[in-house]
Amino acid sequence: MGRLFWKFFIFIWLVQMAGMIAVGTAFWMKREAEIQQLEQFQAAGREPPPRLLRHLDRPRGPRIPLLPLTGTLIASLVAAALLARYFSRPIRQLRDAFDAAAAGNLQVRIGARMGRRRDELADLGHDFDRMAERLGILMDSQRRLLHDVSHELRSPLARLQAAIGLAHQQPEKLQATLERIELESARIDSLVGELLTLSRLETGHGGRFDTEIDLDELLAEIIDNARFEAELRGQQVDYDRGAGGRLPGNPELLYRAIENVVRNALKHSPENGLITLRSTLSGNAFRLSVLDQGPGIDTQEIDQIFQPFFRGSGAGQAGYGLGLAIARRALEAHHGSICATNRDGGGLCVEITLPLTLAA
Repeated sequence: MGRLFWKFFIFIWLVQMAGMIAVGTAFWMKREAEIQQLEQFQAAGREPPPRLLRHLDRPRGPRIPLLPLTGTLIASLVAAALLARYFSRPIRQLRDAFDAAAAGNLQVRIGARMGRRRDELADLGHDFDRMAERLGILMDSQRRLLHDVSHELRSPLARLQAAIGLAHQQPEKLQATLERIELESARIDSLVGELLTLSRLETGHGGRFDTEIDLDELLAEIIDNARFEAELRGQQVDYDRGAGGRLPGNPELLYRAIENVVRNALKHSPENGLITLRSTLSGNAFRLSVLDQGPGIDTQEIDQIFQPFFRGSGAGQAGYGLGLAIARRALEAHHGSICATNRDGGGLCVEITLPLTLAA
């Protein structure tokens, strides 16, 4: 038994004993007072009241009820032990679970061991299970992220080393080699920048979110840039403006989130394809739908496209698979959401939802 058990046991037992002694003392004092009154009536030769006559035939013996006191003492000991065990057992289970989690075992669960309890201790056990499950998911995500980062950095670093070796072996190709080194350095810089952005968003350090953002102005700038990029491939960007609005947030992060979605649609749409943006207002929520004419996503993979470094089985090798992951984290930081569905006629529909707190 742990220390908490004995603390509960002794405290509960002392409280029961104090109550028992107080009640017993009160009854004993009342009994002694009645006996004294009876003796006074008898000494004066007066007839005692009927309520005292019952004491005339009282057998003389010990005035302390030893048998009732002994039974009450045993009952209080059993009750104190059961109550102490009832409270200390789940706390001991929680301590063991925390020790296991601290040792790295995030698979431990104690909610089922709480039995049919419906109290704060049972709620604490279920909260621990949710915490352990969430920590396990985060740890797995961090391990996968570290593995993916290492994998993505290996290729440009290998090309950098090859370019440096080529520069030593063929000095006459120095200019071409320097261009290759510059290109690979820019790729590494881009990857590191995206990773830093994703890391800040996941840790809740994405900056200030108190700037008023005009969604009409934000979308106008994004669409202008997208149309300029689309012209190079003969694509068209059509914006069906249904509603706008304002909200407090971080303009840079929100711009990057929506731009990543639009650029993803441009990248996966064919030449001479059409990318359509539609905005609507439903209640106090702004919705933006981005529709492309690309190949779409396998239904088994569609929930994974917002994970870092994920690239679908039919996707090309361009990019690092961080754009949509950054978009999701940035939108969640603005209390929004993002989801994707395959279009009936082919292509992907990505829907962004943002809660508006300021009128348009």
